[in-house]
Amino acid sequence: MLILASTSRSRIELLGRLEVPFESAAPRFDEEALRHRFDEVSPAEYALELARGKASSLRDDYPDAWILAGDQVGVLPGDAGPVPLSKPGDVERAVAQLLVMSGRTHELWNGIVLAAPGGGEVREIVDQQRLTMRAFQEPEARAYVERHRPLECAGAYRVEDAGIRLFERIEGADFTGIMGLPLLAVARVLREVGLLEG
Repeated sequence: MLILASTSRSRIELLGRLEVPFESAAPRFDEEALRHRFDEVSPAEYALELARGKASSLRDDYPDAWILAGDQVGVLPGDAGPVPLSKPGDVERAVAQLLVMSGRTHELWNGIVLAAPGGGEVREIVDQQRLTMRAFQEPEARAYVERHRPLECAGAYRVEDAGIRLFERIEGADFTGIMGLPLLAVARVLREVGLLEG
């Protein structure tokens, strides 16, 4: 049995593409409790720590299941170190965040954990995407945000909708990592443990 430690519609739809049986469950994990770690470790390690926390939070409920957990951290490189990209929550913050990112490159780091039943082996994946936005102005950013409402998305965009128009270049091994679950790597580890055939 495979449990996806997420109720995110995007992650559920992505994992569904692999046609492997799974159930989704909401992790009982307070991400804010680890917020201080962002300044202490690399973005990759921070994403993994969040994913580990999500997986661990479901072990008691599903002791006989494999648990797949993931977290994504968006960062904008800065002179004083990486600046986290937040989920804006409202239109004005979304527009402001897009304008800061206009014409610049940012990174998305995915930490993925596959935990074996009974507290056994844990397999970990790190996936990085580099995304460069073209230069745009406030009216275009506002029109996009007001029409598509990416208010719960880190970075205030979705590449699955018209947000793709804001970009100049995307670099990474697997574009599904942009949406929060790098399927090529996930499929590989699921095959390794016998949860996915072919």
